[in-house]
Amino acid sequence: MRPSTFSVVAVDRTTGEVGCAVQSKFLSVGAVVPFVRAGAGAIATQAFANTAFGPRALGLLAEGLSPEAVRDRLIATDDGRSDRQFGIVAADGRSASFTGDRCIEWAGGVAEMNFAAQGNCLAGAPVVTALAETFRATQGHLADRLVAALRAGQNAGGDKRGQQSAALIIEKPGGGYGGFNDRYVDLRADDHPEPIEELARLLELHKLYYFAPEPHDVLDIDAALGDQIVNALVRVGSLPPAYGAFDEPARSALVSFMHVENLENRVREDGRIDRQTLDYLCAASAKRQA
Repeated sequence: MRPSTFSVVAVDRTTGEVGCAVQSKFLSVGAVVPFVRAGAGAIATQAFANTAFGPRALGLLAEGLSPEAVRDRLIATDDGRSDRQFGIVAADGRSASFTGDRCIEWAGGVAEMNFAAQGNCLAGAPVVTALAETFRATQGHLADRLVAALRAGQNAGGDKRGQQSAALIIEKPGGGYGGFNDRYVDLRADDHPEPIEELARLLELHKLYYFAPEPHDVLDIDAALGDQIVNALVRVGSLPPAYGAFDEPARSALVSFMHVENLENRVREDGRIDRQTLDYLCAASAKRQA
């Protein structure tokens, strides 16, 4: 069984993020196809995947070889090259894609500045076209752009055998939990009837718990918003009934609630609150009230 697959490897040179998103009618595609290293690049190795390509390609990229040179080295020493497919992107945005001549039709890819998109056993060429066009056109986090590209590829026909699993991996220097490693996003839907939609759902949760809020989502707590927060904290049991205005004990109760709900990355020192935390608190209070 082969991971007949479509994927995008890409970088955001502004944030230093490098990542891979992939979908396949194959169990746990995230365990086979994507390899990512902050500061070096990413590779998606698929079709009759040679997983040794992953660490080898990342090592060569880290040494400064171009994606084209890495591609040539990989296929030069691989007797199974005709059955391989892979896409490579370097941290500086250069990319390459390779499709062996025995990959299951439709198979092919495109390589442009900042990304490479490829697939095999696809419904047709429009799948890769949709991956590329959507990635180019989508704004926002690299994670959002990659998932949007997968959705577009699926809407264009996707893997002609259907869906089963999807994965999204992104690294950036110090991007991991607490800044102790580089693993910024690491999400998988290993066996799901709609794996891309499940991946999108998990990404929204990941953004809530791990991503810093955008500046436009940070709110000053005026009297009206303070009352809203206090009322919500009362309903979730973090403050006693009929509590007064938003004061220092109320602020402490908010922080305690955030820690209990694993929102500690969103605790602020400036006395403000972000919109995502407020929405989470209000949803929790509404659930308690129902």
